[in-house]
Amino acid sequence: MTPRVGVVVITRDRRESLLRTLDRLAALPERPPVVVVDNGSADGTAQAVRARHPAVGLLTPGRNLGAVGRNLGAAALAAPYVAFSDDDSWWEPGALARAVRVFDEHPRLALIAAATSVGESAGHPDPLNEVLAASPLGTEADLPGPSVLGFLACAAVVRREAFLGVGGFHPVLHFGAEERLLALDLAARGWGLAHCPEVVARHDPDPGGRPGRTARVRRNDLLTAWMRRPLRHALARTAGLARDSRTDPQARRALAGAACRLPSALAHRRVLPPSLERRVRALEPGRPARPGRPVRTARGDQL
Repeated sequence: MTPRVGVVVITRDRRESLLRTLDRLAALPERPPVVVVDNGSADGTAQAVRARHPAVGLLTPGRNLGAVGRNLGAAALAAPYVAFSDDDSWWEPGALARAVRVFDEHPRLALIAAATSVGESAGHPDPLNEVLAASPLGTEADLPGPSVLGFLACAAVVRREAFLGVGGFHPVLHFGAEERLLALDLAARGWGLAHCPEVVARHDPDPGGRPGRTARVRRNDLLTAWMRRPLRHALARTAGLARDSRTDPQARRALAGAACRLPSALAHRRVLPPSLERRVRALEPGRPARPGRPVRTARGDQL
């Protein structure tokens, strides 16, 4: 029988961390099929995966595709639901089985934003958990939890049909807050996204962080505005980043990166439906941090 849920893991030059993640996934009671997409590693990652986990599907595109690697992995699976892991994250035992039940019971649901526990063993809640649970969008009658327009990719499970139907993660963004655009595209097609705290992912990020992430996140926030938001909003975000760039090197790097990618972003511009734009704006007033506003998570991302 075709498994109901599979796992896609993207990685690059983090062999030991990936092998630990694969060990954890192999021990899950659900025994999900796993596909690893190696984004051009030069540290022997592919050979190590073949040797230690021969049952794992391995895709080697030969270059760093960024978040688009998840699209390749999802397309390679036959399961109707796909959970994403990074090479430093995995799923709690039973979490994927719960996700399957939730999807089966809610046919409009396209994405589960799981709760995230940070740390290898004991763990503590990611700050984003409370943000998602307090979403001002409320809980729609046909969804299992609070509606959201933000999530962490390493703690998300998607309906494969919906994910691939909107094109998955967009290549213009590569990495850094790439989740935001996907959330908007799913919602624009009428799909639901919900926080389900009973589905739990474990995340054990490198305490050293990943250099350059702040600039990539700010770059992609601006590109997402140009791709989906009204012109006045995109212009205001551009002006704000330009002001910050006078004194902030990260903002300067973000602005330069956005300028390079702006022609491609504009070629894919598709303004949100008015009803969805109103929901997005409801998340943006100067209130305590909420989904859609800059929220720093345990891995250093901002949503």
